[in-house]
Amino acid sequence: MFLLYNLLLTLLAPVWVPIMLVRTNRRKEAPSWAERSGDYAIKPIKGARRVWIHAVSVGEVVAALPILRELRDTMPGYEIVLSVTTSSGHQTARERANGLCDHLVYFPIDVARFQLAALSRVRPQVVAIMETELWPNFLWAARALDARIAIVNGRISDRSDRRSRPFRFFYRWVLGHVDRCLMQTETDAARIRDLGARDVVVLGNCKFDQAAEARDEDPVALRSKFGVGDGDRVIVVGSTRGEEEEAFVLAALAPILKESPRLRVIHAPRHVERADALAVHARESIGETPARRSLGQTGRYLILDTFGELARVYAIADLAIVGGGFSNFGGQNILQPLALGVPVLHGPHMHNFRDVAAAALEAGASLACETPDALRSAVARLIHDEVERTRRGDAARALVAANLGASRRYAEALADLAKAEPPA
Repeated sequence: MFLLYNLLLTLLAPVWVPIMLVRTNRRKEAPSWAERSGDYAIKPIKGARRVWIHAVSVGEVVAALPILRELRDTMPGYEIVLSVTTSSGHQTARERANGLCDHLVYFPIDVARFQLAALSRVRPQVVAIMETELWPNFLWAARALDARIAIVNGRISDRSDRRSRPFRFFYRWVLGHVDRCLMQTETDAARIRDLGARDVVVLGNCKFDQAAEARDEDPVALRSKFGVGDGDRVIVVGSTRGEEEEAFVLAALAPILKESPRLRVIHAPRHVERADALAVHARESIGETPARRSLGQTGRYLILDTFGELARVYAIADLAIVGGGFSNFGGQNILQPLALGVPVLHGPHMHNFRDVAAAALEAGASLACETPDALRSAVARLIHDEVERTRRGDAARALVAANLGASRRYAEALADLAKAEPPA
């Protein structure tokens, strides 16, 4: 299977290489191609104790932060190597993982010699892959160099489950390199067992821990920083994906903004590259030019076109609208506003966050809105009904509080794995 995989990788290079380059060129920051080729400025010190954590992009980096903090306590004396795939993930790691890792690198392209070169430099005792980012040559090289391998905070979405089923033979081979699969839920555990995984354990979702960290923010200072007055109500719109979702949310909010002069909106698109187009759409919908956070502006409709601020801004929200589920993208993470006691409105397509979304709906902490009219009605009601907002906010806090502690369990599992004998 190893030879077949690499043969196909070589034969299909004229397809995947241009796609990779086009996607990279769309980013504001280019990656380090030396690191993507496995050329790391990390000394291969004999006897060094290292753990390698791989997080693909912004979401995985943020989710990894509480685990990294716990690893400092549970694995003293170990160097932590954090790898990312995207430039946005790299920027987030530089800003938020400073002091939590000893080395920050770009993940090598999954070519055997690139992976072997990178792992020969790092020589980790343990490799931890956030969620389910499985690259066969990376796993092969890690195994060849006697590293123990774990999936951490593992999940398999509905879409991934459907797509992977016809290729069980392939996943059985890939997962044969993995020592432990540490999954978020029983559903995720059952799905990865079905694909051929061994030693599967459910430890919970570390994103609850990460979301809870934002409770230390100072709302008064943030309101002043963002130009929000004492009598203003704030709606934070987070992680809308593309023009269709932006139009959906703007159609709901425009009439409410015109009727409510003390209402403020802070809108963070999922990709900051959408900020210019969003500014045009917002101006057409609300009849005024929106402010831009990157320019240091404040205003009634503020576009948050910066990295790493959305989680903090939820601390001043009276109501949160989270995108990704109004169109069929599978949703985005709703835990950050829930942890701060902010009621959440989202779309019906939340299959990538099915368990959290279902739990929030059942607890009364969120509402699913299928149309712009439904979203408009929910916003209009909740923004004026303090009793219902408080009730839903209390339910949100209780839900998050009941699910804390996964990050510690993941760190302890990795520490135990580091003590295990090298794989045969």
